[in-house]
Amino acid sequence: MNTIHTQRRARLAAQLGPHGIAIIPTAPERPRNRDSDYIYRHDSYFYYLTGFTEPHAWLVITGDGSTTLFCQPKDMEREIWDGIRLGPQAAPQALNVSVAYPVGELNTQLPKLLENRDAVWFPFAIHSGLEAQVAQWLNAVRARVRYGALCPEQQRDLCSVLDEMRLFKDAHEQDVMRRAAVISARGHIRAMQLSARMLREGQDVREYHLDAELLHEFRLGGSQYPAYGSIVAAGANACVLHYRADAAPVRAGELVLIDAGCELDGYASDITRTFPANGSFTGPQRALYDIVLASQEAAAAATKPGARFTDPHDAAVKVLSQGMLDVGLLDANKVGSLQDVIDKRAYFQFYMHRTGHWLGLDVHDCGSYVEPSQVGEVSERRDPLSNELIKDRPSRVLQPGMVLTIEPGLYVRPAEGVPEQFHNIGIRIEDDALVNATGCELMSRGVPVRAEEIEALMR
Repeated sequence: MNTIHTQRRARLAAQLGPHGIAIIPTAPERPRNRDSDYIYRHDSYFYYLTGFTEPHAWLVITGDGSTTLFCQPKDMEREIWDGIRLGPQAAPQALNVSVAYPVGELNTQLPKLLENRDAVWFPFAIHSGLEAQVAQWLNAVRARVRYGALCPEQQRDLCSVLDEMRLFKDAHEQDVMRRAAVISARGHIRAMQLSARMLREGQDVREYHLDAELLHEFRLGGSQYPAYGSIVAAGANACVLHYRADAAPVRAGELVLIDAGCELDGYASDITRTFPANGSFTGPQRALYDIVLASQEAAAAATKPGARFTDPHDAAVKVLSQGMLDVGLLDANKVGSLQDVIDKRAYFQFYMHRTGHWLGLDVHDCGSYVEPSQVGEVSERRDPLSNELIKDRPSRVLQPGMVLTIEPGLYVRPAEGVPEQFHNIGIRIEDDALVNATGCELMSRGVPVRAEEIEALMR
């Protein structure tokens, strides 16, 4: 494990320039209410380079490959309350860093480390007050220029380098993400089965009952916590994209949409399944469900090396739009042909989000969606719905090792001209796709996705 982080730090150091220096803080602790903090979650960039999960820590890397860690000192009294600390003395051997200091020495040591460097790198616009802190350290260096000290003349965004590194998942990361997806899939299965069983037994079922099953399975599998706030949306709530699990009743005859994934050893999974609360799809539900599933299969087929990041979305939109015309969600006499629906974005009433995002240490992971070699190629177009002028750049070319979600959906709110049998149906199907040499691996298919398989599971 430590070898991986050492290699990452060496790769980063090689991109800083021989006289560059990088400063990476971890995340602060955040108060939840009086005398109580939110559960601590480290900064993803810091963890990517160290594997270290304690708060109040900083990493400094120089272009020659030297690494300095600042961390909490050993403190018997605080460790009784808050847990054992690694401490600066043990850190070099445990984390394979060159040297470690107590974090209280940060303001003393940083100006010394910055002296005679030509560029200082740090993550822009992520850590509140970091820019001001760097400026303070640089001022301390400038105060020594009369003694021959050189002050860095450039400040550069470290995210630009680290985002590109993090976009490609190595074998270790892929293994962790597969295991996270397996745990999350078991949580979805458990929630589906509980919903059907409680309704069969005539019990009052609430969204929070299903949320509890997810949390139980996540922790049972060794996950530290959910990767994001779980969405458990019954009935019409499924048409609210970022709905959170609440107390609404789960009723027979309605669908339940669950978008939930665990975080395992820092890495997120992200799965959505939509299922009939009592285990049996109605005719209208099944009709829309099969459209969404077909669109996801088309998107998965388009997810392969050499394709653009936008290709899965375009493939999904084509299938969804044709499905909307076929079942009467869209009237061809009013919206025109399939191509008209796509060109005018007439589908947007029922499908209003993108089909995927990068996935990794963050559930919406870092990484450019523009192909770096073509960033200067800009075209302009008018959005047919908002009339906003949009600047397009060539989308990212997919390569092995990238991980993205594939998550098309349909959300039908009651409106004039919308067939009543589809009112308040919300469906999304989401899987985690690892781009490989020939196409993609859907890592999260441990939970069934075909309608008949879901019904069989819930029986």
